[in-house]
Amino acid sequence: MSLLIYAESADGKFKKVAFELASYAKKIADSLGTTVTAVTVNAGSVSELANYGVTKVLKVNNDKLANFNAKAYADVIKQAVQKEGSKVIVLSSTTDSLYLAPLVAVGLDAGFASNVVGLPISISPFQVKRTAFSNKAFNITEIATDVKVLCISKNSFGIVESTSSLTEEDFSPSLNADDFNVKVVSVEKASGKVTIADADIVVSGGRGLKGPENWGIIEELAAVLGAATACSKPVSDLGWRPHSEHVGQTGKPVACNLYIAIGISGAIQHIAGINSSKVKVVINTDADAPFFKVADYGIVGDAFDIVPRLTQKLAAFKAQNS
Repeated sequence: MSLLIYAESADGKFKKVAFELASYAKKIADSLGTTVTAVTVNAGSVSELANYGVTKVLKVNNDKLANFNAKAYADVIKQAVQKEGSKVIVLSSTTDSLYLAPLVAVGLDAGFASNVVGLPISISPFQVKRTAFSNKAFNITEIATDVKVLCISKNSFGIVESTSSLTEEDFSPSLNADDFNVKVVSVEKASGKVTIADADIVVSGGRGLKGPENWGIIEELAAVLGAATACSKPVSDLGWRPHSEHVGQTGKPVACNLYIAIGISGAIQHIAGINSSKVKVVINTDADAPFFKVADYGIVGDAFDIVPRLTQKLAAFKAQNS
């Protein structure tokens, strides 16, 4: 029996979360005396997975799966699980995997736990710690089914190298034509060099920026930090930034190491979506903005004065230490 992970990729390259999943599954596999198998969809070279404890990769390459399709991808994972006889299936908490996981669980008659933030507390009974109530609390969930599906919160475990020998196997699961009734017309991607999904640092702007013409200060700070750019819901609704950059409970959830909110007052939905970030920094002219109540660090002041100076200082520090 092996543990199985779905190693997400984009444009043929693995996302950072794939390596975190492999690290997490490897730790459980060691305690169970078993191995880790990964299933990939249209990934390029899969050899990197061997650096994080994966010993076998089921490679699925099919042009029909070029665009993400939750039902079709879930069926691929289900067939991979049945082929390998896996009892624990581990996915990430990306937007795609949160669509996938419930479908996989239903297809396998498996128990499902989302937002898992650590290794299992116990194996028998199988218990995991999860976040609840928009990351304001934790609960302990017991999964009593034979097959178990877990979604791991981003940055909750980290990436741990553990070199293994790797076996690669071409896998051609059957695809159900009914799964493709919904057609993908277009795919919108973030234009930044660093994606929100893979970013350790996110620099986010709100209506306090006053207009899209002022977004340069966000992009310049992000460039110095090697960060992704993001925005609040009103900003994307106004068309200042693409919807792919909208973060929060109604957008993309963020669990980065550092989240910098500039000109964002801190609506409940926004805070709920970024609350898993480890360090939160807020820059706002309004000292009473709700965001200051949850921030680790806060600066009350004009972003158009503070952010360029911050960027300049960080650039100078980076140059001195390069």
